[in-house]
Amino acid sequence: MPTGLSIHVGLNRVDPSRYDGWDGRLLACENDARDMAAAARANGFSDTVILTSDGTVDTVTGALRDAAGRLRSGDMLLFTYSGHGGQMDDLADDDDNETDRLDETLVFFDRQFLDDELHRELQRFEQDVRIVVVLDCCHSGTSIESLQAMLRPEALESQFQTRDPGAIETAVRLMPVVKQAEIFARDRDFYEGLQRELRNGNGGRPAQNAVLIGACQDNQLASDGQVNGLFTEQLLKVWQKGAFRGDYRTFHRDIQKRMPAIQSPNLYTTGQPTFLEEKPFTI
Repeated sequence: MPTGLSIHVGLNRVDPSRYDGWDGRLLACENDARDMAAAARANGFSDTVILTSDGTVDTVTGALRDAAGRLRSGDMLLFTYSGHGGQMDDLADDDDNETDRLDETLVFFDRQFLDDELHRELQRFEQDVRIVVVLDCCHSGTSIESLQAMLRPEALESQFQTRDPGAIETAVRLMPVVKQAEIFARDRDFYEGLQRELRNGNGGRPAQNAVLIGACQDNQLASDGQVNGLFTEQLLKVWQKGAFRGDYRTFHRDIQKRMPAIQSPNLYTTGQPTFLEEKPFTI
């Protein structure tokens, strides 16, 4: 029988000493991690839950590497993250044709974790391990000022219970843009070196067969909540404690139907994931 391992990361805050005084406080991310772990456990996964102060780069990569050492062809990894998202300039991108020279980040307790770092960890798995990644965080493709211009007062009130664009930073899972710029300027040499290391270290390996379901599009914001993040809340309602019937595309579409227009979940694949037609989270 195939093996299923799941890793669930939820950060309700970050270490202010690592983020120049910003603690990134959120309400529902730990609940998301626990609830997604419960759903995975009920479906036969062995789960690992990593919360807030344990959500460091070393802890999360350690859990991923342990899973990579245990899972074999046909097995499944489920990785979920709830917390802040951010972006930074990709200083190692030498392609003049690339229009979006940005790296998305997961804002871990001790530092930002680049999307390319996550890709590197996934490359450690055997090629035919089925990988599912669920991210409940912001991956904005533009600045907060541009995003605010896109949000009508009625839409703000519907999703964030406010008509004041300046008030939404406390309700969304986006590392403030000003803070992103400050941290990037402070740690520029470190991240440029890391980006170049990641760019040169793939070795031509093919992309893993992975499915990503994200909370929103690149130019949108992901809402926090009192109990769960808005995306995780709707995902769990569609899941119906395992009563859902359908494949990954249907699952994504049914979640999307429940979401406001200003937060549209994304379905993205790498490699050739033949398991798209399976019921989600099926080992």
